[in-house]
Amino acid sequence: MERPELRRLALETGRAVERGDFVFLCDPEWGAAERAEFGQVAREAGGIAAKRGWLCLSTGGTSGRVRFARHDEETLGAAARGFCGHFGLERVNAVDVLPAHHVSGFMARVRCAATGGIHLPWAWKRLEAGDCPEPPSTDGWVLSLVPTQLQRLLGDADAARRGRAADWLRRFEVIFLGGGPVWPSLADAAAREGLRISLSYGMTEPAAMVTALRPGEFAEGARSCGTALPHARVELVDEETGDVYPKSRYEGRVGRVRIAGPSVFRGYLPASAGAAGPDGVLMTEDLAFLDARGGLNIAGRRDAVIITGGKKVLPGEVEAVLRSSGEFSDVAVVGVPDAEWGERVVACYPGGDPEPDWEAVGRAMHSLSGYKRPARFIPMTPWPRNAQGKVSRARLRALAAAPE
Repeated sequence: MERPELRRLALETGRAVERGDFVFLCDPEWGAAERAEFGQVAREAGGIAAKRGWLCLSTGGTSGRVRFARHDEETLGAAARGFCGHFGLERVNAVDVLPAHHVSGFMARVRCAATGGIHLPWAWKRLEAGDCPEPPSTDGWVLSLVPTQLQRLLGDADAARRGRAADWLRRFEVIFLGGGPVWPSLADAAAREGLRISLSYGMTEPAAMVTALRPGEFAEGARSCGTALPHARVELVDEETGDVYPKSRYEGRVGRVRIAGPSVFRGYLPASAGAAGPDGVLMTEDLAFLDARGGLNIAGRRDAVIITGGKKVLPGEVEAVLRSSGEFSDVAVVGVPDAEWGERVVACYPGGDPEPDWEAVGRAMHSLSGYKRPARFIPMTPWPRNAQGKVSRARLRALAAAPE
């Protein structure tokens, strides 16, 4: 894809702001504080050459501060080609319900434009209400959702509307599910409905997904984030030594995820948000392991690891066990300060949920070592989730640490 066409795609989102040679895709829901931060970032951009990394995609990370990953026609083009190669798609037609300024929503536009496909934007609220768009053709259509969106479509209290949603979802060649963990009951419900699901892993810095599970693998029972796309090299690094795990020793070993390839971003704005690695290499904050099939399984984030009594607890592991109980529509595990243990393990769940069956929760937790089991369960209202379906752990941690 040439730069003029990519620039046009960005401007057509209605979310683009031009500052000199840079184009920024901005969140329309930013408040005054975020807009002020963006102003500072845009001023800093004036002193940076925009030949490479001129298209800036918003990525909040875990800091909550406004920052952008710098991309261009080369990085996004590589990601689109790798995507098509992994799924064997010559042409991408997409129904798109994700925010236009987010990497997943924008890459839907890029893939369609790069392959001569059709991009059909649709408001999520319309889809949630049962207003499903009719694609112009029946072949080769894809859809991207976050887990909570799929849960709402398949868990609609109105049986007729739920059935219509399932029938509509079965029309897609691939339904990409990312942006957060997929709990077992949701994956099982999707499999029962015969949906062609692809679980994936990615982020803004490498231009969206770098690993993905193919629908056939999902149908066979695989539940990982799949293997690397052709344009990406995904490795696990030993946290203590910094060595890359030999592939023969990957299985079951938790390591830090490192991504390399031509889709990796050019750097951050502001530069103080963090430095990019060597050109084409990204060291993430994610921890993961490989299963027997070679699929990537995300275990959590380095900055979310809880240290209690000198022992490490990966929130993702505990959350997966709690979700397996079937008692939570969502759950997040955080660490809160504790004078005796350093941190306590606390589980938060949406306050609007019915009261969990604590015996069922207790049975599920039998598989966890004692120090990994939450010391408290706290209902939270409202449940702090953003437009991409991600929970604000910083907000939950602050609320959970407040005096009882």
